[in-house]
Amino acid sequence: MSKYNHILFFNQIDITQIGKVGGKNASLGEMYNQLTPIGVAIPNGFALTANGYSLFIKKNNLVKQLDELLLKLDRINYSNLSVIGEQARNLILSAVIPDEIKEELNKAYQFLCEQCGKDNLDVAVRSSATAEDLPTASFAGQMQSFLNISGTEQLMAAMHRCFVSLYTDRAIKYRIDMGFDKMDIAISVGVQQMVRSDKASSGVAFTIDPDSGFENTIIINGSWGLGENIVQGSITPDEWMVFKPTLEKQNLNPILKRNCGRKEFTMIYSDNSEKLTVENTIVNTETSLDKQNQFTLNDNEVIQLSQWCNKIEKHYKKAMDIEWAKDGFTNKLYIVQARPETIHGKINKKVREVYKLKEKGNLLVKGIALGDKIISGKARILNSPQEGNLLLDGEIIVTDLTNPDWDPIMKKAAAIITNKGGRTSHAAIVARELGTVAVVGCGNATTVIKNGQEITVSCAEGKDGNIYDGFLKWEVREQDFSKLEMPKTDPMLILADPERAFELSYYPNQGVGLMRMEFAISNSIKIHPLALCEPEKVVDENVNSTIKELIKDYNDPKKYFVDELAKAVSIVAAAFYPKDVIVRMSDFKSNEYRNLIGGQYFEPDEENPMIGFRGASRYYSDFYRKGFALECEAMKKVRNEMGLTNVKLMIPFCRTVEEGKMVLAEMEKNGLVQGVNDLEVYVMVEIPSNVLMAEEFAKLFDGFSIGSNDLTQLTLGLDRDSALVSYLFSEENPAVKYLIKQTILVARKMDIKVGLCGQAPSDIPAFAKFLVEEGIDSISFNPDALIRGIENILDAEKMPLDKSNVSIA
Repeated sequence: MSKYNHILFFNQIDITQIGKVGGKNASLGEMYNQLTPIGVAIPNGFALTANGYSLFIKKNNLVKQLDELLLKLDRINYSNLSVIGEQARNLILSAVIPDEIKEELNKAYQFLCEQCGKDNLDVAVRSSATAEDLPTASFAGQMQSFLNISGTEQLMAAMHRCFVSLYTDRAIKYRIDMGFDKMDIAISVGVQQMVRSDKASSGVAFTIDPDSGFENTIIINGSWGLGENIVQGSITPDEWMVFKPTLEKQNLNPILKRNCGRKEFTMIYSDNSEKLTVENTIVNTETSLDKQNQFTLNDNEVIQLSQWCNKIEKHYKKAMDIEWAKDGFTNKLYIVQARPETIHGKINKKVREVYKLKEKGNLLVKGIALGDKIISGKARILNSPQEGNLLLDGEIIVTDLTNPDWDPIMKKAAAIITNKGGRTSHAAIVARELGTVAVVGCGNATTVIKNGQEITVSCAEGKDGNIYDGFLKWEVREQDFSKLEMPKTDPMLILADPERAFELSYYPNQGVGLMRMEFAISNSIKIHPLALCEPEKVVDENVNSTIKELIKDYNDPKKYFVDELAKAVSIVAAAFYPKDVIVRMSDFKSNEYRNLIGGQYFEPDEENPMIGFRGASRYYSDFYRKGFALECEAMKKVRNEMGLTNVKLMIPFCRTVEEGKMVLAEMEKNGLVQGVNDLEVYVMVEIPSNVLMAEEFAKLFDGFSIGSNDLTQLTLGLDRDSALVSYLFSEENPAVKYLIKQTILVARKMDIKVGLCGQAPSDIPAFAKFLVEEGIDSISFNPDALIRGIENILDAEKMPLDKSNVSIA
């Protein structure tokens, strides 16, 4: 390799050289040198250093001209930003590249062609600012890149355009906003072997969940062709969620979930036979329906890519934002960029603002929620960033999609709503960085929402961001648990929605004492399990059509149920891993089962379903045995295939000891055997018979979970939903407390775990004190009651014991 004054090849670059080659190129050089030897595939290349840019500026006498130009910029309202930006770009574009730079660039390009064994090698040309990707900010999307550049002439033009990109309107404003305008910022240009992802796929990966900041997952997005569609938010990409703790373990599947996106467009290189310019190297084409329904990576490729991401994160010792590409000619995967993830390092996860709607309005449209806040304002429909002057303070942007040209406008918006885009689109990334409420991928927001309409945007209701008509009322309260000590009695969570699991994992807890399987069935699966096992019994064509649409990606309808249920449970198990997650097998009543799609063809009409065909009695029955087998198959997949053995199972509404034996036998037939792979099975204590026969139940099961709501109503013989007798409902009734005390006593005697799930310990300090005094192992709370419940437990643990309140003969 000949001597160069302004060129460094990747094998000469490391992360300490940001001042010479900028953040992107320093990272690529670091990865090429440190990670290629351990199996991470990174395309080779070189960088024109910042000194080369400085020589260009100096030789063309641009320093003084650019400084004087930027002094004229209105830094309050940026009223003349477009004029100043255009003048700065014209200055650079009209300047001449020095011969010394041309010669070195040509020589380095020819050498790279020789190394890769190709004439006129296709390369990617990327801008890399020397203040780029510092821990306090991300320049992602601010500098320009040019793809599929071939030959010295195109390479020179692309490099010149990279110099120009340092003075785009958005780049000028971004540097000022981030406090970099007084720094000596230059630009380096990276030249890297092109991965022909136009013939295959590409995308981005985060080594942290980009919404919650949860650190044990890798999130991968993929699209057909070039990855720019993902960044621009012009498509809904494929998405995979991979669990780091099981990623390196043999014979385990670490993929928690996979969603096949619509991938509406495919970005490819132009087939224009005429000489290409830098500006027309790519075109966007509509993706065929067949390709829309295919994943862009197979599971083995997702796992390989995740392993590389993990290695990159471990090397840099921080969460990373990574770009990947698959070459369509060789079918090989490559990492093409990596930069630090810059959002979640700033967030104090021990102090949270909790938003909650106090009323519901007419739902206009929904999409993917970013964050967990709520905002109201007037909608402002904008078709392009050129209309940004129409946006008034406090208004909400409603548009098709955004790109970096929108950045100055998005800073003014109260919220952002887009038709297109996924969780890693431009709008999503900027919204997270700004802390702005955003809902992306709504589909038809610009047609449903009217200009000037008063709307409320809620991201506080799980994964869906909901846009309601009108200004609705909501409340915000701050939860600060940074100094909250953990009590000796384990505080656990009652959880239904898996989408909140990562967020809730940061709350003080010792795991999940009750995960309700019904929520996953009704919200994710939606179909009655027997309608998937015995589809011939569903005779309504409309119902059949709905079922076919939901299961369209599956040849075997039963696998749809297993996969969707396993996905929901695995996300919760991963969020709290390695803490216990106690999953209650389905506890729908027959009337609730009827509400599932196809349920009317299978469920009986019962006068009193609360004490009818529910819980354990269904599992071993000829009626529901096939449905229970699907539940068992899903739990087997979570524990055995995915390695999430922190999942314990729980049987609800088990009326007799004999029934308990039959359920355990049924589970064993389906491959779930107590003790094998550390499987523990609990039973709910919610019927007086459970207490009266507690010692016999304790011989069968590994733990008790007291369901205080059902136990109270069945002890007192009342319907807690009836307004006529609801005043009698109280967990503090002496009869109820007697049964709870007896349950704890037997659990202590038989040396098994015992917990309680219910609202009373958070609402009633005296009830929490009673449970603590009796020696309960754990108390499970709904998320909104957890902090108050822990405070009640801590107060109780500091009080002297009082054994006089309930006596046992």
